[in-house]
Amino acid sequence: MTFVRRTIVLCSVLAVVLGIGFSLGCNFFVNPTLTTITVTPPTPSITQATTLQMTATGTFNDGSIKTLTGNVFWTTSASTVATVSNAGLVSALAPGTATITASSANISGSTTLTVSVANLVSITLAPTNPSIKQGATQQFTATGSIQGGGTVDITNSVTWTVTGSTMVNISSAGLASTTGTFTVPVTVVVQATTTSNTGTLTAQTNLTINP
Repeated sequence: MTFVRRTIVLCSVLAVVLGIGFSLGCNFFVNPTLTTITVTPPTPSITQATTLQMTATGTFNDGSIKTLTGNVFWTTSASTVATVSNAGLVSALAPGTATITASSANISGSTTLTVSVANLVSITLAPTNPSIKQGATQQFTATGSIQGGGTVDITNSVTWTVTGSTMVNISSAGLASTTGTFTVPVTVVVQATTTSNTGTLTAQTNLTINP
């Protein structure tokens, strides 16, 4: 009987120990929570009619990092500029910019894609050296010449800048405007820049603001 009692006691203790171990083990194997998604490459630039593979990388609350490219929901902010497949493959359709986003539940990450015209050899701005009164606006256009012949309107896909006065601004669509009061005529330089597979191209013209 003593042997039987000892066996029962040992079995009871073993059961308790196994139960505690199992309980602790469950805590150790809780699935980590996704905290951020990073989309790469960052701010990519490609030419139309080409493709680019995007990658989504997830960071979890336990510090682990995993590739999630095929397990996230991909979207584009401008389907006329670029589309993106369920596997993160971007197809460039037309010049412009599009935000490419990867999402999982309520966590998302994104990057801005720029699509430029292929085989550009030069840029022309219009009008050339215009003059306006203070408070007025001036719309500029950018035309790209393509290798082998032909032109294309790239007004909305170039980067516009203006230098020479902090009281003259230009929008991403090429609309120049003035702020403040001019007491003498001021001339600023308006520049458009874009990147093609042929390299970085720029063009510039002057804008005069009269009092």
